[in-house]
Amino acid sequence: MTDSRHALIIANDRYTDQGLKKLRAPAQDAAALEKVLHDPQIGDFEVEVVHNASADVMRRRIQGFFNDRRRADTLLLHFSCHGLKSESGELYFAASDTEPPLLAATAVPSQFVRSCMSVTRAGRSVLFLDCCYGGAFSRGSSSVRASGDVNVLESFAKDEPVSGRGWAVITASDSMEYAFEGSTLADDSSAPRPSVFTHAVVEGLETGEADLDADGKVSLDDLYEYVYRQVREQNPHQTPKKAAELHGELHLAHSRRGRIKIVAVPSPPSLQTALSSEEFLTRQGAVLELQKRLQHTELPVAEGARQHLEEVARNDIQQIAVMASDALGKIRLAPSPDHLDFGVMEKGSAPRKQSVTMHGPPLARHCVAQPRQSWLRVDPTGSGLEVHVDTATEGRLSGDIVLKGVADESVIHVEAEVAAPAHGPGDTEPRPGTSNGPTEPSHVEGDKQHTVVIGPQGTPPRPKKPPRTTAPARRTDRRAPALAGAALALAVASIGTLMLAMQRAVTAVVERGEEGVHGTIEENVREYGALTPLIVCLVTGAVALVVGAVARHDLGTRREHYTRQAASSTHTLTSIAKGLAIPALVLAVLAGVAYLVGSRHW
Repeated sequence: MTDSRHALIIANDRYTDQGLKKLRAPAQDAAALEKVLHDPQIGDFEVEVVHNASADVMRRRIQGFFNDRRRADTLLLHFSCHGLKSESGELYFAASDTEPPLLAATAVPSQFVRSCMSVTRAGRSVLFLDCCYGGAFSRGSSSVRASGDVNVLESFAKDEPVSGRGWAVITASDSMEYAFEGSTLADDSSAPRPSVFTHAVVEGLETGEADLDADGKVSLDDLYEYVYRQVREQNPHQTPKKAAELHGELHLAHSRRGRIKIVAVPSPPSLQTALSSEEFLTRQGAVLELQKRLQHTELPVAEGARQHLEEVARNDIQQIAVMASDALGKIRLAPSPDHLDFGVMEKGSAPRKQSVTMHGPPLARHCVAQPRQSWLRVDPTGSGLEVHVDTATEGRLSGDIVLKGVADESVIHVEAEVAAPAHGPGDTEPRPGTSNGPTEPSHVEGDKQHTVVIGPQGTPPRPKKPPRTTAPARRTDRRAPALAGAALALAVASIGTLMLAMQRAVTAVVERGEEGVHGTIEENVREYGALTPLIVCLVTGAVALVVGAVARHDLGTRREHYTRQAASSTHTLTSIAKGLAIPALVLAVLAGVAYLVGSRHW
């Protein structure tokens, strides 16, 4: 997401006035929401949290938050506090120093927030209200009542924003019902936990489950529908509401769900009929036609072809299945390069950028990039991606950008090193031909000569640190290839012991035939030791299959840790191991059965 995105979280759970209930959720709400909104893989917002502030501080932060914005900015303001309605019907947000009899002087009026949203230059503003609403303060009463209606959305819909700018308000509750936290009211004294509303927001964004249309992004509509279902499911008495005036769709976050999903356009009926034909050449021609559709610039058409090819690759005979598999291989994500080394950068310098080109047809280039580290930024370009490295954090940096497409995932590994400035404060190294002060005479220790330059205050300068050099080499996991190699070695051992067992068994049978009516086959087998290699064959063959399965499982679950070469080697080695181990096991079992049956009669 390339637009500037800012969030302000206001959370108040401690009040000086004893008539206000203490809230358990706001502190936890603020921490959980800040984390998920700031995460570059999810919200990628710049987040500010204001906790238990006075009314004056709240007003200053809110107005400053909406001031000096640009048309491309997206703003999100979240309230987690008491909402109080005055006797005149005006809604106020309670601050830590709010006095219910003096709401106009000690609380933040909703009209003030509405005004800030109306005049901001930001293109889009979103307001989340997770408030416990209380009634007006009555003379002679010592607490806040909870009855009547708040009509929050009606209050915020009064003033239209500046023409062309969008706004949205989502509230956990739109009436004088206290918003429940878990299964209890806000004044419950049990252990703290997030409110139902904010917990649903955080969970929907963090897991990606709020991406209801599975397009790789969580829109405002997606999030509201998800939160509404979750809140109503847990507490039927609490009803979230939404009001919005937006032009186009507002995407609040990336989705952390699996791959991108595209609504496919089915292939023509004639092509589907050809795929199910009994004629080999007819099905082969259908696969060739699907290959052409797979290159289509319209992604739904290409996705329909991809789904049909996957079915063919699973169910058709080997020759046609291989054709379908080869076609599917051409739409795998292919970033170039898949390893970026930014070298050594000075701390605080302008972020560097490098470009990554996505190869292949349109369906192969369609993906979502999710940086796994906060110092990585990714912007889409016409031909691929542009990767930026933030130089605010000093030290060696190593991270990954996960690319998620419709068919598979890929990883771009990024290395960088951020070093301290070469000439920071206190560095006194003179320029060539100059001196910062008197110089001590040089002295020699052995064959080494040392010269000390004395600074203006008569003290030796701090020695300049030598510049750091290259960044570390890329980390590559070798667990799966190693397991695959072990599986192959075990499979070969299984074949070897089987051949040894068969050789000894044949010798034992020949010996038994020469003895006539004397002796038994058990004695001959034991004499030549045919059973031991047979048992070893069974054990090593079974272990080879297990180790190969573990290697494939590790490769499938941790694919981002392996290069394409490592993945290809793993598949090749495990396939060979499987091809050797299974026949060895079958022959060993048959030999064992023959021995058990024949030994009774011979």
